[in-house]
Amino acid sequence: MNYGDHALYRLAEETGKALLQRGFRLATAESCTGGWAGMIMTAVPGSSAWYDRGFITYTNEAKQEMLGVAAATLERWGAVSEATAGEMAQGALRQSHANIVLAISGIAGPSGGTPQKPVGTVCLAWAATDGSRLATTCRFDGDRQEVRARAIAAALRGVLELVS
Repeated sequence: MNYGDHALYRLAEETGKALLQRGFRLATAESCTGGWAGMIMTAVPGSSAWYDRGFITYTNEAKQEMLGVAAATLERWGAVSEATAGEMAQGALRQSHANIVLAISGIAGPSGGTPQKPVGTVCLAWAATDGSRLATTCRFDGDRQEVRARAIAAALRGVLELVS
């Protein structure tokens, strides 16, 4: 298994139980993690009871077309920004039957970083049908796989906080 898969699986199980207890469904909107969050959620048996769907929006065009991220947001703030992650989350909420969504956009490396947004910069956002909205920027150390795994773990912990 890849780095963090066992720990991520346990976290996905815990997240699924929390969602199921509340009758909630989750959707994911991913960029730098390329669907890994959705994959780890659906690795849990019975996840169809609480996982609705995932959006892999790796390009800016995909973010705009699938999730309705505004071109102006991407131009002003960039793909790796709380503003973009927030719009990704809101778009996933609109385009799904989920009660809560998570969004991940970042620079996993090994290249692509800038002094303002170095490799390991990841923006996370969550949105829920109750109107809750949250976004944050994290900096994760490690290689590409470690950055991606840490981003997913942080995103799932955020879901747990929102549903508890």
